[in-house]
Amino acid sequence: MTESVQEYINHYSLEVQKLYMQLRTLIYDSTPQDIEEKLWAKLPSYYVGGAFVRLIPFKKHINVEASGIALYREELSDYKVTPKGMMQIRTDQNIPPVLIKVFRETFSQRA
Repeated sequence: MTESVQEYINHYSLEVQKLYMQLRTLIYDSTPQDIEEKLWAKLPSYYVGGAFVRLIPFKKHINVEASGIALYREELSDYKVTPKGMMQIRTDQNIPPVLIKVFRETFSQRA
């Protein structure tokens, strides 16, 4: 993890940090391609080419921004998903298994 991302995530509760690390691991497991991890507009972001996944921590949840979310909206019906395709995972929810497909799909759109 980059130092800037580590410093950023350290400001959150341990439960948010745990969820963040699980999501981060899933991002890296979703593709064999090199992933660039950096802060974009002060938000942890993961890039493969022009495609990205962004994790946006809050007090009790993390928002996941990824273009692939819209394709799996039906399978994510137990989670809050905005019309623009941002998904919310609360710290008391399990990470949906379909999320690895979301990340794979997102990174395959390397625009």
